[in-house]
Amino acid sequence: MPIIKYSIHESGYVGAFGTATDKYVFMGNSLNATGIRAVSGALDTECLLITVGMSDLVGIFARANSNGIVLSNIATDSEIKKIKELAGDINVGSISSNLNAIGNNVLANDKIAIVNPEYGNEDIREIRNILGVEVVRYSGESFKTVGASNVLTNRGLLINNRCSDEEKEELDKATGMDSIRTTANTGALSIGLSVLANSKGVVIGSETTGFEIARITDALDIGD
Repeated sequence: MPIIKYSIHESGYVGAFGTATDKYVFMGNSLNATGIRAVSGALDTECLLITVGMSDLVGIFARANSNGIVLSNIATDSEIKKIKELAGDINVGSISSNLNAIGNNVLANDKIAIVNPEYGNEDIREIRNILGVEVVRYSGESFKTVGASNVLTNRGLLINNRCSDEEKEELDKATGMDSIRTTANTGALSIGLSVLANSKGVVIGSETTGFEIARITDALDIGD
């Protein structure tokens, strides 16, 4: 089923616990068997259980696309080694930036990464090398944490309700998408933390309303 409402550890902020691509979905390793089946079933992809800095908040400390996964500087050598063993066909690496909530600060699909403008040139180079895509600094004023506040897949772009017309135009131009504004989890602007999505499906926070679900699935071009 490509669309499910779900909670993880009694939280509707499902995007905080994972980062999804069309190849894999990386989830915190405390996800139980029921959760693994639900998430992998909705996204129609293999679920790989990992930690970053001994944390299950994979969606906050990592961002992945089909080419690679960028990890926070809190990732340990053993965690990086494990991820390389689990997903040996993609690039795996961490960046040294103090902006270490990578998932909050990087929005990416298989063609582009849009990042917090405070990342330095070396950070940009490392993100580009790992994800294998063009990297663009976001110049919007509303939310520099573009990953926490928006959702991007290979099929669609979902932006938060506070994005101005100018910011919407910038994101649409950069991605080649026609974005839709929404909230999730009954009014939350942090839609990147409330949604876990790839091109094939979407896991939506349990507190999300029917109206919000319609906006999310329309933006991401996901059908029932």
